[in-house]
Amino acid sequence: MVLTDSAHSCDRANPLLCLNYEPVLELLGDEYYDIVAAAEFPLKILRFRNEDLLQRLGLEPAQVSDEDFVAAFGQFQTPPRPLLALRYHGYQFGEYNPFLGDGRGFLYGQVRGLEGDLYDLGTKGSGTTPYSRGGDGRLTLKGGVREVLAAEALYRAGVRTSRCLSLIETGEELWRGDEPSPTRSSVMVRMQRSHIRFGTFERLHHCDRTDLIATLLNHVIEQYYPHLQPQRDRYAQFYAELVQRVAELAAQWMAAGFCHGVLNTDNMAITGESFDYGPYAFIPTYDPTFTAAYFDYFGRYSYGNQPAICHWNLEMLQAPLSRVISFADLEAGLGKFDQYYAQAYRQRMLNKLGFDNLSTPEAEDLLQLTLKFLQHSQIGYHQFFTEIRQQFSPIWRESVESIFDPNLSLNDDLKTLWQRWKIMYFNLLLGSPESELGLISERLRIYNPITALLRPEIEAVWKLIVEEDDWSGFYDLLHRIRM
Repeated sequence: MVLTDSAHSCDRANPLLCLNYEPVLELLGDEYYDIVAAAEFPLKILRFRNEDLLQRLGLEPAQVSDEDFVAAFGQFQTPPRPLLALRYHGYQFGEYNPFLGDGRGFLYGQVRGLEGDLYDLGTKGSGTTPYSRGGDGRLTLKGGVREVLAAEALYRAGVRTSRCLSLIETGEELWRGDEPSPTRSSVMVRMQRSHIRFGTFERLHHCDRTDLIATLLNHVIEQYYPHLQPQRDRYAQFYAELVQRVAELAAQWMAAGFCHGVLNTDNMAITGESFDYGPYAFIPTYDPTFTAAYFDYFGRYSYGNQPAICHWNLEMLQAPLSRVISFADLEAGLGKFDQYYAQAYRQRMLNKLGFDNLSTPEAEDLLQLTLKFLQHSQIGYHQFFTEIRQQFSPIWRESVESIFDPNLSLNDDLKTLWQRWKIMYFNLLLGSPESELGLISERLRIYNPITALLRPEIEAVWKLIVEEDDWSGFYDLLHRIRM
């Protein structure tokens, strides 16, 4: 795993510096990034290390010490590669902003995983860059804690997501308008397939650089859509597949009860991967109007708007891509978004109810009735599915009355609605062979995590940290999320 040009780094015997780093994006040329330096921090305490990701990179956790993490991702000792702040623009709350770019992070390096896939290691809170625009380039410790938890919860829920490799507390006092200040600081390292965004292409369109759009698109296909390379119409096929990936991602969020909060085009990855968790929230009850960000005054990025916003963002991406892809091909690709989304959402919600891909009309009726009951009863969204998981029993096939009742006081209309739901669920169970019951139970376990990452749970964890410097609640919550 040692690169021929990494001897200097590997002499330090830090396994994190001896990974198979490659200058893939760097070799595209400096039109896509600026070389930057990391901040120096007065304190470096490792608060989180993701041992699952270490294994994906071919490292056994025992090989890598906490000191190795601090050296690489707190002091920013690096393989022989520069640190790159990526350039991009984006539509923010519907308005085009040409003054963006990596303002508090950079690309630490790109590394091959065990299976040969290229991953980005990107930082957050690592200091100012040319795109900080007056900001301090820092990340609050609470923001880092929240992102670690969000990424792990989404991963457990089966969402295609970035994950955090490490979180290091950095000992500075930060002042923020949305947190009691001064508040503590941190630097986080995120691992994902790519940090190339819709806004990366939008910037090149704004700068009238068709040549760079083609270069970047060739790079994206080569690294992240390699199966398309032999195709003559690979550009059109790329966009069509991106549409499918984004539609499926939106369906995954919706089924998981997740509201991203800020779906600007600079927060949309060209790989169709979920990342950058700021004011996110998991919905407490089923409410399409639920909004995660306190500054989203008109509900543009509400929970129920997420599929439409993803569609709109893909539509905005057509402007730069139209320089190298015909408008007819772009429209044909985007035209399938609703179909992809509906199929993926239906499948994921059936999975949450324990079923595979049922094709009966009753299955569709059950999904609609489930959402209707969730919305009108305002039972906890995650509580409902967790109760099905925990209480499911083969005897549910013996009688409708064996199926659990939610722990709620229901009025007569809701009692009638719930009885209709139980009859539909009972009939679908009755139509399933007995051999399927174990698979139903397993699907309920896989698709319905026991722990819902609701805001009160995060706040309880943070209270222990800020008042007593007690991290036991954080580690306990991580453990429960992963169950």
